[in-house]
Amino acid sequence: MPQGSSTSPGNGSKPRHPLPLPKGIADMQTFTPDSSVVSDVVPSPNYGDRAGGRAPDMIVLHYTGMPDAEGALARLCTVGTDVSAHYVVLEDGRIVQCVPEGKRAWHAGASSWSGEKDINSCSIGIEIVNRGHDWGYPDFPLRQIAAVIALCRGIMLRRNIVPQRVLGHSDVAPSRKQDPGEKFPWASLANSGVGHWVFPAPVVPGEVLKSGATGDDVRALQEALRRYGYGIEVSGTYDAPTVEVVTAFQRHFRPAKVDGIADRSTLTTLQALLAALPAETAAR
Repeated sequence: MPQGSSTSPGNGSKPRHPLPLPKGIADMQTFTPDSSVVSDVVPSPNYGDRAGGRAPDMIVLHYTGMPDAEGALARLCTVGTDVSAHYVVLEDGRIVQCVPEGKRAWHAGASSWSGEKDINSCSIGIEIVNRGHDWGYPDFPLRQIAAVIALCRGIMLRRNIVPQRVLGHSDVAPSRKQDPGEKFPWASLANSGVGHWVFPAPVVPGEVLKSGATGDDVRALQEALRRYGYGIEVSGTYDAPTVEVVTAFQRHFRPAKVDGIADRSTLTTLQALLAALPAETAAR
């Protein structure tokens, strides 16, 4: 596939805008895409080898968080930015591959999940073009989500990735990130076999755990979040890191109310997720 190539529209289809190619990629060596759903290859220089030859067993979903796709691709594919992703999914559903799956892209940063710290070495990073919270945070177009689902399903099949290892950036880096955010339709992905999900418990009035609380109930919450995979210390104190992790959990699994307060809905949804994990995972 030629570098930066685009499929031409067929009869009756809407014309697509030219791919916004970053400057300075003309001399970059292209590669054969790993997925048949990739429409364009825009190689990034920002990658390395996976530590210890680790095979990826996780997918991390991001939003680009920039005003437009042009700026996002430029950042991901420019020397010196120290950031990249394996794939970028445009709003019109086109999928761009920037780093081969076998290589370690620089998308997760300081992060952790289930005790692992080098998330870049064990994951495939997918950037979804969306302006994000700082730029108005629009809804994700349906054709874009359909493309994300198709891409993820193929990766999961090829790499034998289990649904509970499809995560958001905010899950693995709750103190720093909030993407892909509470508008991302995780339920739609799960209906297609992508990601782990239970229907969230309804938000109802009642007792809550919040910042400053201490005791066994807080400890049990922290232990449950840690058992699911979140990087959280079990201290028995509802401190700032606990607020951050609960907020990340809500963005992903209980998006109706994202406030960092562990109400009954949050606690019930967390327990349902743990109960729905495969036995070998829940026993870890």
